[in-house]
Amino acid sequence: MTDTTADHRESYPPSAEFAAAANADASNYARAAADRDAFWAEQAARLHWDQPWSQVLDWSDAPVAKWFVDGKLNVAYNCVDRHVLDGHGDQVAIHWEGEPGDSRDITYADLLAEVSRAANYLTELGLEPGDRVAIYMPMVPEAIVSMLACARLGLTHSVVFAGFSPTALRQRVDDASARLIITTDGQWRRGKAAPLKEAVDEALDATGENGHSVEHVLVVRRTDIEVPWTEGRDLWWHETVAQASPEHTPQAFDAEHPLFILYTSGTTGKPKGILHTTGGYLTQASYTHHNVFDHKAGQDIYWCTADIGWVTGHTYIVYGPLSNRTTQVVYEGTPNFPDEHRHWNIVEKYGVTIYYTAPTLVRTFMKWGKEIPGAHDLSSIRLLGSVGEPINPEAWRWYREVIGASTAPIVDTWWQTETGSIMISPLPGVTAAKPGAAMTPLPGISAKVVDEEGRAVQLGETEANGYLVLDQPWPSMLRGIWGDMERYRATYWERYAEQGWYFAGDGAKLDADGDLWVLGRVDDVMNVSGHRISTAEVESALVGHSGVAEAAVVGASDTTTGQGIVAFVILTAEAKDTGAALVDELKAEVSREISPIARPREIHVVPELPKTRSGKIMRRLLRDVAEGRELGDTSTLVDPNVFEAIRASRT
Repeated sequence: MTDTTADHRESYPPSAEFAAAANADASNYARAAADRDAFWAEQAARLHWDQPWSQVLDWSDAPVAKWFVDGKLNVAYNCVDRHVLDGHGDQVAIHWEGEPGDSRDITYADLLAEVSRAANYLTELGLEPGDRVAIYMPMVPEAIVSMLACARLGLTHSVVFAGFSPTALRQRVDDASARLIITTDGQWRRGKAAPLKEAVDEALDATGENGHSVEHVLVVRRTDIEVPWTEGRDLWWHETVAQASPEHTPQAFDAEHPLFILYTSGTTGKPKGILHTTGGYLTQASYTHHNVFDHKAGQDIYWCTADIGWVTGHTYIVYGPLSNRTTQVVYEGTPNFPDEHRHWNIVEKYGVTIYYTAPTLVRTFMKWGKEIPGAHDLSSIRLLGSVGEPINPEAWRWYREVIGASTAPIVDTWWQTETGSIMISPLPGVTAAKPGAAMTPLPGISAKVVDEEGRAVQLGETEANGYLVLDQPWPSMLRGIWGDMERYRATYWERYAEQGWYFAGDGAKLDADGDLWVLGRVDDVMNVSGHRISTAEVESALVGHSGVAEAAVVGASDTTTGQGIVAFVILTAEAKDTGAALVDELKAEVSREISPIARPREIHVVPELPKTRSGKIMRRLLRDVAEGRELGDTSTLVDPNVFEAIRASRT
């Protein structure tokens, strides 16, 4: 295929005009390298602290860090109150766009009143600092208000993506022992109202060994659908929060106070509750948003298309942008409702200047054709961002040319739920970005690409492949796995325990210039449209079906979603293989148990799975089959002929 792109350079430096006005310049790298602690102290000073810290970093209890020791602050005050007190109460904080076409503009003064009301009512319910609150909501303003109200009161929130099943919700509620769930009656999805409160009821009715910890369910009216109701437990937002006082005095919390738990897929199938704390997290969220997106308060209109159910929504919709006095767009729905023009209509309507989305969506836009964005005036866009997985060079160039008018810099950001904030990314006013490369760690961040033994890969004429490790602590790093510090140490620190490095679970390579390219997961976690789903979780859902005896799941490369889920199942002796009907049934089972995001792309019924003599399923070989490659080494298998039967099942 010949490339028709007019501009096909290897790298793209920022324009002189962009660089001259950029928030960050090359001196940031030198300052951070000269004195890391002083650099992070400088970033923390961008926030309001009620009590100054006595020490920037205490790493004596590694791998658990303490940042800004003894410092005290309030996250909600930093995101809302201080902007109002500085005279910016009339500035729009959120241009909210509902899927059916309704919209609301919420100023910083409005946001302060809403957050104060919610904080007052949550206090009335008897919640105290350190209690956990589950938030199971679509992208409505009350979801952001709920997060900020929790932060204001020192309540630790656990946001659960509204696309997750009742089973997944219950698992997370039980693990965190949440006292309250905040939800909506339903959510809009492609023009239809889908129930959500009903899913909460189903989750709470599910049998648990010791019952559940939930005392109340607070419900926002969004779709006006009928909802089941438990008197005394269930409460309407409009009858409670909306009636509370709009004035509330926040208190300061220790820099290490737990801010939120966010569950992410684990290789064992049991989700891991990633714990983030207050001072270090907000410092890095605010710093990265300011520098990576080059955000100018009062001038830019910023739009991150993520959902608050994922870490991108926490850091780059709620905490980073609001701490920097951003005016942002928040959109409730899907990109193709009522049609494929929706995102570009929104960009035009609000004059969006900074647009941050996932490679999956960029590839979907490519599939829909450049005529769709071409029908709109996107000239307001001055910077583009990418998140969730590595972006392929072809999509990168298309994004820059079609959406960014061949001028907007692209910040291709690498980070994780565990890192809390962006770690590796071009700086838009500094870096000559290469399509598909994460480039270099941000100032203040240290990363290496190493081999199995921990030796740094050597740069030569060829690319140097290895594992991505973080060799220095960073402010927004996770402080552990909720309730399971052993698992925390084993999951992230065991592989390079001797060196004391964090292993990210990603492979990476350095090119001949020393620039870093992330290659994706090397463990049993798949990356589907930027969402991490463990093979074990999907296998467990498949085996939950009465007709399945055993299942093996792999992530196979997919041109749109990055990876697609491919499953191989062995049926029980009693089960009847009904072909497509059975496959549809199994796909529906996974959607119901986990989420439609985890629905396998393909399911193959096979007579046997490839296993080693020790009984381990060789997923590497199944991935070769799923991607149509020649098989790798099969010598360790009990029965190498098993692949003939697997191949036959795919024809």
